[in-house]
Parts: sequence; C-alpha cells; structure tokens
Amino acid sequence: MYDVVIVGAGVTGCAVARYLSRYEVKALVLERGDDVCVGTSKANSAIVHAGYDAENGSLMAKYNVEGSRMMEPLSKELDFAYDRCGSLVVCLSEKDLPRLWALYENGVKNGVEDLRVIGRAELLDMEPNISPDAVAALWAPTGAIVCPFGLTIALAENAAVNGTEFRLNTEVTGIRRENGYYVAETNQGPVEARAVVNAAGVYADEIHNMVSEKKIRITPRKGEYLLLDHATEGYVKHTVFQLPGVLGKGVLVSPTVHGNTLVGPTALDIEDKEAVNTTADGLQDVIAKSGLALRDIPLRQVITSFAGLRAHEASHEFILGEVSDAPGFFDCAGIESPGLSSAPAIGLHMSDLVAEKLGLAMKQDFKAERKGILDAKKLSAEERNELIRKEPAYGQIICRCESVSEGEIIDAIRRPLGARNLDAVKRRVRAGMGRCQAGFCSPRVIEILARELGIPESEITKNGGDSKYIVGTAKDRI
Repeated sequence: MYDVVIVGAGVTGCAVARYLSRYEVKALVLERGDDVCVGTSKANSAIVHAGYDAENGSLMAKYNVEGSRMMEPLSKELDFAYDRCGSLVVCLSEKDLPRLWALYENGVKNGVEDLRVIGRAELLDMEPNISPDAVAALWAPTGAIVCPFGLTIALAENAAVNGTEFRLNTEVTGIRRENGYYVAETNQGPVEARAVVNAAGVYADEIHNMVSEKKIRITPRKGEYLLLDHATEGYVKHTVFQLPGVLGKGVLVSPTVHGNTLVGPTALDIEDKEAVNTTADGLQDVIAKSGLALRDIPLRQVITSFAGLRAHEASHEFILGEVSDAPGFFDCAGIESPGLSSAPAIGLHMSDLVAEKLGLAMKQDFKAERKGILDAKKLSAEERNELIRKEPAYGQIICRCESVSEGEIIDAIRRPLGARNLDAVKRRVRAGMGRCQAGFCSPRVIEILARELGIPESEITKNGGDSKYIVGTAKDRI
C-alpha cells in the first residue's frame, strides 16, 4: 500500500514527485516508457515563458508566472541548464500594433515584470536578422530557455534520492476505488494507494475517465520542429515569437541552452496519441512561417527534425486539483504550453494539496540539492587534465560532435534512475545529439551500456521495447 501513486513521469509528474518527497510519504511513480521524460516533455520548445500570453485570471497565467519565477533558483538547486535570454514577440504590421499592446497589458495584469514595447530600431539592434516587415516587438526580459530533459531528469533524480519509487515499463490499464483506497491495474500487476495523481499527458483523459463520471477529453496537438547545428549559434540571441494566433504562440526561432537553434512548431489537432512522425507539409509550414519574422534563417544547417504532442483540452486551461466525484484522485490534465514553464509551481501546489488530504508531515532530512552530470568540456585545460589523471575514462571521447567522454556516459548510467538505452544516454549527456545524429558514436555507446548493465549488446535498445540495434553477431552465425 502506497500513500500516493503518480501516473506519468513527464515534467509535471516528476515535479509533483519532487515536491511531494519533502513530506514523510510512501510514493510511487508509474511510467509506461523505458525512461522518464519520454513523452511531451522531451519534444517541445524548451521555453520558460514570461507569462504575458495566458488569459488573465486563468490557472495558466497564475502557474506560468509563478513557475517562471521559481525556475532559475530551481536550476541552481538541481543543477540543470537554464538561460534567461529574454523573449521578443514581433509585430509585422502597423495594423496589428493594438494586438501587441493588448498582449503587453495582459502581461502587466498577470504580474510579468519589466515588460516593454520596443520600436523597430531597438529591435534591430537586439536581433540584426529581424525581418524588414517588423515594426515593433514586446520585450520580456524574464523569458528564458531551459533543457527540458535536464529539468525533468533532475526533478526525478531528486525525488528518487528522497525516497520516491519509480517503476518504468509499467502501463496503467485500469483504476478503481475499493474500500477507501485506489487500485491501479498495470501490465506489471496491481498497485494500491491512498491517493492518485494523474499526470499522464495526452492520456490524462483516459486515466481521469476511469474514475469519474465527469468526463474530459484531451486532443493531441502536434507540433513539428527543425533543429539547427551549433554552427548557427548566435543567429538569434533571444527567443523570437510572432504575435499569437488561435492555435497558440505560433512558429518561434530560439537559441537553445546547448548552442543550437530551434525553429517551430506547427499546431495541428490530431486523433492519434502516438503520431510523433514529421511530415513534409508540416516542416514546409515551419520553414514558411519562421521566415516571416526573421530573414536568412540558416536552414542548410538543419541536423534533425522532430515532433511532439501537446495535451490540449477544449477550454484551453489546466485541469488541476481533486476530482469532485473521486476523493483522493488529483488531476494534472490539459498541461499544454505553458506547461513546462509552470511545472515547478504545479508540482509545489499539487504536492501540498495531496499532503493536506493525507495529513502528511514535513520530512526533517529532505535533500533539496542535486548535483548534475559533469560536463567535462566546460572545464579549463588544467582542470580537465587533472580529472583525466584521476579518471582516465574522461579522456576517451565517445561522441565527437558533442565532445562527450566515456566518463560522462558511465555517470549517466550509474546515477539514480540511470540510462538504460541509447536515447536515455542522449537525453542525459547529449551523446548522439550532434551533427551526425549518433552515426559514429552509437556502437561505442552500446558497448558501454552493455558492459555497465551486465547484459549482451543485443539487448541494448534505442528507446526501449523492441527498438533493438543488434539481432546477433557474425561470429554466432558462422
């Protein structure tokens, strides 16, 4: 019997787990994937929104602004990449200036600090590649960028260190209330808990509808992206948006915390909750729309494309709190943009609601800090040489594109909730994330994973399940 079961190990579920681990609680996170951060949380814009866009008075506005304020101190506490680069919302026509000023007024009402509307001259000084059609922009200096993998994994590791259990490859197939507690049926057997937190992303409606007569519906909203090589670093210095439309904040162009440039997303409502394929039409739409706000985008430097699904609910609002006809069942549903920005605030709020419901006491020995994986390339030559003398594995470069050493990969595997497949290594240390997209380093990463995990290389997968690279060896087949 657990006190709390959290369904879903994306950024919201892991945030709830981390803040809930401040209490004396027996908590379990169930995740159907082979790792944390394998759904929406791994495929998004990586933006910490300032909070000017969400409707004033909404939960989105409240938790966006609160989460944005929490993110920088949290990045120091949990040691993940964060950069307050600021954001610009570009107005491309004089006739749209009233809409830009309305966005400014909304941001002021939401409590966003230091917002300003700037003219073309200042905008051009900030972003020399801005479109000739740009007439003004909303400047939000509190806007930021983050590593979404780094954030989610940091939250999960910190929760684990503080006693939270994680069960991966565990899919919830049913939930029922029985004798005052919940029984979650899974493909690994039943789990009992006093309370349930539903943080299942695009599947949150299915989990909710198992226990409540008040049904909700989540529509997957597909967004396709282009990722550009490090060679484009500096093309934009801030996140550049266009004025928002009906389907969201539109196509953006943004630096990443790792020195790439990100372009996207599209916004297409679909039915398939697993449809993360890219399409020729979608990527062409990204190219066409991104070129409205900026000129000469270096699209010849594209190294990969990807798609993610946002959990859109018809009212375009977060669904947070205890379900009225299911005592002890808490929803974190409809968590679309600005969900990543809001995650710390949602995690704090939901954990406190659950703790109050269950009468949990605060933990006296909560470990608030977490040290991330060492990024050896950021060391000075003297520091790196000293490190290699002590740990020779840091002198073996496995991923040349991203300068990732064997020592970093070993750390990624050995730490709490360590990597078990190639994509899990990639999310933690970026081996395979560079220009060649794992073309050269995959065999060596497979070797290291197999050695560290004590399993045959043929059992190593790309991202769990049946995604195996090796079906056998030539020696075995002779």
